[in-house]
Amino acid sequence: MRILVTGASGFIGSAVIRELIENGHETIGLVRSQEAAERLTSIGATVIRGSVEDTALLRKAATEADAVIHTAFFHKFSHAGLSTRLRIALGGAPSQAATRFMAAAIHMERRAIETFGAALSAKQGALVITMPTMTLTAGRLAREEDEGDLYSVGGGRVASEKALLIQAEKGIRTSIVRLPPIVYGEGDQGGLLPSLIKIARSKKKSVFIEKGTNRWPSVHRLDAARLFRLAVEQGTPGARFHAIADEGIPFADIAEWIGLESDLPIHSIKADQAAVHFGWLSTFAAADNPVSSIITSERLGWKAKHPGLLDEIKKGYYFGK
Repeated sequence: MRILVTGASGFIGSAVIRELIENGHETIGLVRSQEAAERLTSIGATVIRGSVEDTALLRKAATEADAVIHTAFFHKFSHAGLSTRLRIALGGAPSQAATRFMAAAIHMERRAIETFGAALSAKQGALVITMPTMTLTAGRLAREEDEGDLYSVGGGRVASEKALLIQAEKGIRTSIVRLPPIVYGEGDQGGLLPSLIKIARSKKKSVFIEKGTNRWPSVHRLDAARLFRLAVEQGTPGARFHAIADEGIPFADIAEWIGLESDLPIHSIKADQAAVHFGWLSTFAAADNPVSSIITSERLGWKAKHPGLLDEIKKGYYFGK
């Protein structure tokens, strides 16, 4: 297949590009910079330079493809275009800038999904998007058939999931690949695990909240990339898949591993201290997000093959060793 990948130079998107090429697919990667374009070209991908905010570009690229894997999202302020950044910065009180930024990111995501859907409907192509598992109801083992929960930590992005399901009604093979809060592997610089390590070093201690029994799932980036390929090849309209290797690691264990590898003390803190310690990450650090991938394994034959999170942490590269 000829497959367009957005976010193609990112930590996950670049792994998806390699996975597709190694399995005989023709890939087109959407990237913003010349440097990213050169990296992808060197491994055999065709490259389009531009932004996911450019719907005309998205429509043209998707029309010329058999399928789209949409991994792009505004995870940082710098990811947005200049006009969007100005609207966020000047659109109201500075204290609400983060809220405006997230609203803009979700709007971009929904508009891209709708644009891809319109372009792919005539050929009944495939459209795969990524969603965080933290859009699911907390405190119970989440399964693939579960719908996104508006009241979850990531509930704002449920609107994008619903937008994708509308495209399924047009005959497009739409699939959602849900990713855990920790997608790990070499090259991880902007994920939640590096963020936790950075906070621990800054605060000179690695902490968990209360007893730290809340759980985070995880997966290696290369296992996640393989699931994206299987989803675009075999997914059926409205399918949901979970890229989960470990269903739920107690947060206290994650804090302990970070503390041991960083030679930092490990402490429990009260819930009302979480915002001060973790900042923007506090609601995530408190979330209980166990997730199953049993149905994904049954339907696609997908299983994690790469080392688990603890083995990967022990390699030392997350800590500059």
